Amino acid sequence: MRCAMNETLSQHSLETAFIAHALAVITNEKLGGNINADRVAVVAMFHDAPEILTGDLPTPVKHGSKNIESAYEEIEKEAIDVFVNMSPDFMKDMVTNVFYEKDKDILCLVKAADKISALIKCYDEKRAGNSEFDDAAISTAKSLDELDCPAAKIFIDEFLDGFSLTLDKLKGKNQ
Repeated sequence: MRCAMNETLSQHSLETAFIAHALAVITNEKLGGNINADRVAVVAMFHDAPEILTGDLPTPVKHGSKNIESAYEEIEKEAIDVFVNMSPDFMKDMVTNVFYEKDKDILCLVKAADKISALIKCYDEKRAGNSEFDDAAISTAKSLDELDCPAAKIFIDEFLDGFSLTLDKLKGKNQ
């Protein structure tokens, strides 16, 4: 999709990590969870790292058919193997564990954070007059609802509006 504002993989990954960390804190503080927020942030930082090698594939294409989805998963696994193999021996286990996180609660928070970051991008693009993101915003919001992640709902209710504020309005909102 044509973008009014460029976003690098690094920018998206860090924003996702910040949001994922916040989701873990929300889970722990408001929902009685026991999630390692630092671990969630690290997994989120690396969640799209295979795209360094593979490039990004738009979500509607990536999930457009089971064959494409399966092929892309294999390509991502091969990219992860490249990262693991490039790593020095003393880091291989850490790199492998980050890319192949098994904790479903951590993975759910990272997925929710990724979708919230994508939703923020959609809203930013729409505010910049880019109507190409109209449908993407609707489908991203729907997929977030389908995750059924209570922390994501709290984050959206309490923080999402802040992403559209100017610095002056943000400062005024906190005083």
